[in-house]
Amino acid sequence: MSATRYRAPPADALLIRELDGLVALYHRASGMTHMLASPAPEILAILAEDVAMRDELLARLIQRYDVADAADDLLSARLDELVAVGLVSRA
Repeated sequence: MSATRYRAPPADALLIRELDGLVALYHRASGMTHMLASPAPEILAILAEDVAMRDELLARLIQRYDVADAADDLLSARLDELVAVGLVSRA
């Protein structure tokens, strides 16, 4: 199990709108807008509640959402992408 914990920015740092199956997310700190597909919005929603380790996050995704790619390796890839663009940070 990974000891890395992940966190999302505070809710007031993001402006989120759903658009035809995607989510447009404006990140106020960077001034960038991102188009996100599932499971990225769901990951951000869970991490907005509390920091979590990857395994905890995977369990919450499976429990709360019907996420098509809620597999450990795919979740790691999505987390790496969200970290790379600054929407998630490692704690």
